[in-house]
Amino acid sequence: MAKGRTRADPARPLLALVGPTASGKTAASIPVASAIGSEIVGLDSTNVYRGIDVGTAKPSLEERASVPHHLLDLVEPGEPFSVARFQTLAGEAIADIRGRGREPLLVGGSGLYYRAVVDGLRFPGTAPRVRSDLEAESLALGPEGLHRRLTGLDPVAAARIQPANVRRTVRALEVVAATGRPFSSFAEAWNRYPTHAVIAAGIEVPRDVLLRQIEARAARIMPALMAETEMLLDRGHRRFIQSSQIIGYAEAVACIEGKVGLEEALQRTVKRTKALARRQMAWFRRDPRITWFEVGEEGAVAIVPELTGYFQDRLPVGMPERGLGATMMVEG
Repeated sequence: MAKGRTRADPARPLLALVGPTASGKTAASIPVASAIGSEIVGLDSTNVYRGIDVGTAKPSLEERASVPHHLLDLVEPGEPFSVARFQTLAGEAIADIRGRGREPLLVGGSGLYYRAVVDGLRFPGTAPRVRSDLEAESLALGPEGLHRRLTGLDPVAAARIQPANVRRTVRALEVVAATGRPFSSFAEAWNRYPTHAVIAAGIEVPRDVLLRQIEARAARIMPALMAETEMLLDRGHRRFIQSSQIIGYAEAVACIEGKVGLEEALQRTVKRTKALARRQMAWFRRDPRITWFEVGEEGAVAIVPELTGYFQDRLPVGMPERGLGATMMVEG
């Protein structure tokens, strides 16, 4: 079959643990996966990049050693990478895990990547040269200028994309240039949520608690983030850092170059992280299949028994190894 979207075998629902940044998903996913015999498939659009670890809260080497993790450190910063490619790699990882008699547990905060794997959303191909030109233009025009261009070409997509989100704006413009179709026209299946596709648990944190956790984590990681950013600059990744919009790195560059002080860089990082958490919850709130678990200051790790029981109670007994449920179906 032609390469394209992936879809879970309808006879074999996928397991997923989702929620906003700083909710404790990673810490909880390790014991949950261990208890239910799973391997973790990351659902994060930033953890695919090697060397970009601190600001993305990538699972540590110690955490990865305790439970196998997949879809981390796939490409170098700046290497073209798309959600369609992620779909293909996720399908291969799921097939591999199930082929060894285990269950994948999808874990992450990217609503788009979650839907891509669970529901097989269709995505157009990529045009690396066009994307590279657009990324260069984003530095010259600024996020707002690039977003205004998208508004003229695809107002529906523009309304769904924050002007500051250069990465998504570039992607939408890339699709228009490469296909002649609006990016929004590929989203026809986004409002359909097949109940057979996934068994999903969501982590919900009271707003005031989540904001405090975001502030505390940003302050805690800032020294390491500055050091990692300096290494990335030394490796020649300035353009990627400036255009990718991965939170914290552009702020660290501004601080390193003396354009802002450390406290200002920290506050900008916190502000953007809070906005990200709001967008993540908006994505997941639209999915009626997710069962929500509220947590407090301790984060999701405090409800590991409840999460473990949730998945164990819903897994069909003796689910057969079949197709790509063991497979992922690939459609053009």
